Amino acid sequence: MKIYSVYDPEFREYGQVVDGMEDVAKMVTAALEKTPLPEGTDYVAMDLTLQQLPAAMEISCHLFGGMPVQLGWCNGHNTKLNCLEYHRDSEFNLGTEDFILLVAKQSEAVDGVLDTAKVKAFRAPKGVFVECYATTLHYAPCHTDPEKGFRVLVALPKGTNTKRPSCDPKTTEDKRLWACNKWLLAHPDSSEAAQGAWIGLKGDNIDIADSI
Repeated sequence: MKIYSVYDPEFREYGQVVDGMEDVAKMVTAALEKTPLPEGTDYVAMDLTLQQLPAAMEISCHLFGGMPVQLGWCNGHNTKLNCLEYHRDSEFNLGTEDFILLVAKQSEAVDGVLDTAKVKAFRAPKGVFVECYATTLHYAPCHTDPEKGFRVLVALPKGTNTKRPSCDPKTTEDKRLWACNKWLLAHPDSSEAAQGAWIGLKGDNIDIADSI
């Protein structure tokens, strides 16, 4: 699979690299380096150490326009797609090491199902804020070096990815609601599908192990 850079023009449809936040990035990176690095993949929606950094207010102000935010992380080792998710807002990532994002466009899904042939891979350099737009399908990062794995900041509006709201389904999209502000498309081979997530990915469950 071809792996583009987030600096390539192909990424413009999916997100952007943020400039002017280098001092904030250094502060966040230093804290992220102290978070766990599991053999698999783990996600924490809000990390109290990150949340208490002065950087949290900077991220709220400059990246979310003053909205309440939560700073969490997704760490570990991964080379597979498994699922894609979307929110009603952008997500900002920053890694202590280079990492790879597997993404697609929400508009490419038909009736809540996406052909994984539409997915593209983008490498993000360490220590740089990367925005994934609200219309960009994304999920867990992939590592670029199995020895180093990845530690990636996940900055989102407060409450995102927490407990699924208990509301009666009314729209077809409600079938894909997996958590608060989180709609999920799962590949049939994923553990999320086994837990009852919407089967919204068809085609190969992409594995970039041979491409890195």
